[in-house]
Amino acid sequence: MTPSPQEPLLGHCGCGAVRFEVRAPFEVARYCHCHRCQHRTGTSSSANARLVRSAFEIVTGPELVDVWAPAGGQPKYYCRECGGHLYSGAQDAEHVFVRLGAIEGDPGIRPEYRQWLSSAVIWEEIPDDGLPRYEEAGP
Repeated sequence: MTPSPQEPLLGHCGCGAVRFEVRAPFEVARYCHCHRCQHRTGTSSSANARLVRSAFEIVTGPELVDVWAPAGGQPKYYCRECGGHLYSGAQDAEHVFVRLGAIEGDPGIRPEYRQWLSSAVIWEEIPDDGLPRYEEAGP
């Protein structure tokens, strides 16, 4: 399925209190191995996809969305009720980065590269999946 305004892709936080719609195809997806993603998710990496901001809308629970704005990093938005991470990106930015784990079903895209390998955890080997690898930020 290709998301559109008529047939959006749906997503939500862990408890379902915050729900969103994706109304256009994602542009690119990636795995991020940076320390912020590790600490934010409690995992070794985060899968997320870039989307033009105008194609993303919180449709239920916008009052429950809170933000963590780390120094030198993009703001990270999450559900205040369950802590489920939703997306990142500055309010005035052209794009948002949606957490693929928050999407219901198939997001229609697969991560295309791995970034911030310089920060990768030592306790988990990065799979030999053929994806391009970048020591710092990807393209």
